[in-house]
Amino acid sequence: MTAPTPASSLYDRIGGRPALLELLRYFYADVRQHTEIGPIFNAHIQDWPAHLEKIADFWSGVTGGPARYGGGMPMKHFPLGLEERHFEAWLGLWRRHCSIRLAPTEAAELIAMAETIGQRLRAMIALDAANRGV
Repeated sequence: MTAPTPASSLYDRIGGRPALLELLRYFYADVRQHTEIGPIFNAHIQDWPAHLEKIADFWSGVTGGPARYGGGMPMKHFPLGLEERHFEAWLGLWRRHCSIRLAPTEAAELIAMAETIGQRLRAMIALDAANRGV
């Protein structure tokens, strides 16, 4: 009797790093042009190819692929002055691109991951602001 094979990771099911990078390229092209969040990203990111590689490292680990990201993702967002409308704009574009570029099951999983990360990030930003008396 053979042992059951483990379910493949979301990373593998979406096509690994090449598919992840393709999703991110299209997604961030729209982010850069968005009226609400484009100015924030464009003011803080000068090297988009390097940023996309770093973001791919982050999503790789989150989706069960190679864990290459070593940055402090939440803290980098604290000084940006993000509001609920910024999170909603980002998540709206994320939902759209995942739904267009991925199979329904994988899109739903990746969207749910982003929503959970967004909720945690919102809470961390609010706590940081409270601690600073803002």
